[in-house]
Amino acid sequence: MRILIYSANFAPEPTGIGKYSGDMASWLADHGHEVRVVCAPPYYPAWQVDRKYRWPLYRREKWRGVDVWRTPLWVPKSPKGGLTRLVHLLSFAITSFPVMLWQSAWRPDVVLTVAPFFVCAPAGLLTAWLSRAKRWLHLQDFEVDVAFKMGLLKGSLLRRIALRMESSLMRRFDTVSTISGRMLQRLCAKGVTAGKTRYLPNWVDLTRIKPPTNGGYRAQLGIPKDRVVALYSGTLGSKQGLMVIPEAAKLLGSRRDIVFVVCGDGVMKSELTAAAAGLSNVRFMPLQPSAQVPNLLAIADIHLLPQSPDAADLVLPSKLSGMLASGRPVIAACRAGTEISEIVAQCGLVVAAENSFELANAITALADDPETRILLGRRARTFAENNFERDAVLSTMFAPVEIHDRQLVL
Repeated sequence: MRILIYSANFAPEPTGIGKYSGDMASWLADHGHEVRVVCAPPYYPAWQVDRKYRWPLYRREKWRGVDVWRTPLWVPKSPKGGLTRLVHLLSFAITSFPVMLWQSAWRPDVVLTVAPFFVCAPAGLLTAWLSRAKRWLHLQDFEVDVAFKMGLLKGSLLRRIALRMESSLMRRFDTVSTISGRMLQRLCAKGVTAGKTRYLPNWVDLTRIKPPTNGGYRAQLGIPKDRVVALYSGTLGSKQGLMVIPEAAKLLGSRRDIVFVVCGDGVMKSELTAAAAGLSNVRFMPLQPSAQVPNLLAIADIHLLPQSPDAADLVLPSKLSGMLASGRPVIAACRAGTEISEIVAQCGLVVAAENSFELANAITALADDPETRILLGRRARTFAENNFERDAVLSTMFAPVEIHDRQLVL
């Protein structure tokens, strides 16, 4: 089968949506499909184009058996404003449009639009129509809802117009997949018929991410064996509600046995480092290459998963599957009743979003109870094995859909 993937974020060392698209593309190529990807040069989460990709503006390359076509885009220095982000996304939609149309001569069987959906959907739909290919949309989050919830876009009239356009575009696809049960329900509420929806969660390679067997990487980082590591690893963005981490670290400043490790990059990094200035129990690490991710996750005794209450149930963080696979308990700081809270409650602790006192108390409780950490860690690994194993998830991509509201099991 010929599969064309359309996704702005697709990097040699992918993270976030780029990781999702990259893993999917390489897995499909390994399983006998012809795969092409139209994408931007690597720029996320550092918000600057990788030096190796600044020239030529358009290029074609081979990556793990995948034919990758890259087109330029404008990357702002500060992507916090709604208009700035919109222009950023539109720049990719414009430069990639002729490249997408060119792919119709290749005659793909499936055109899979991943992200950003709202501005890229027209090119994805038109290319599929010209190719007589199946039109597939995959959503990692609800971009329009998140933009208005987080205050990136404002105005009731603009919201109504954007939601109507979103619903109209979604209904034009043959298949619309997303990563959680709650998000499937939201798709139906937006007008997508249940027969078109498909559950396709964020997966994890359980052969790479495993419970740690030694402390080699921790030793390389100079973290003593007797320290309890509370790790946050991922994008440092506004949807994560990350300011609760330095606030909790300040409350636990007297606990010399607890160290906070924050690994990643993104728009919130400067604010986080400023908030943690002078705190000896907080360490920042740059984004780690893909090969080091299993070792990085293995240094944790506790994983931290803060979320902004405004983004709850509009996203299900891709990093969660890796946390669970590492066999360590998770503390989620999120709104009660969300899908994140329901998953983490089975293999960790849930505290109120943006509540540093509750987060500090939860970290203290697990730090002082190693037996509970071991028990919850085993439950986390079992949950990942039952729900997020990569081959099991991806092998269902083109299988007949029998159940649309799949229940996660422990």
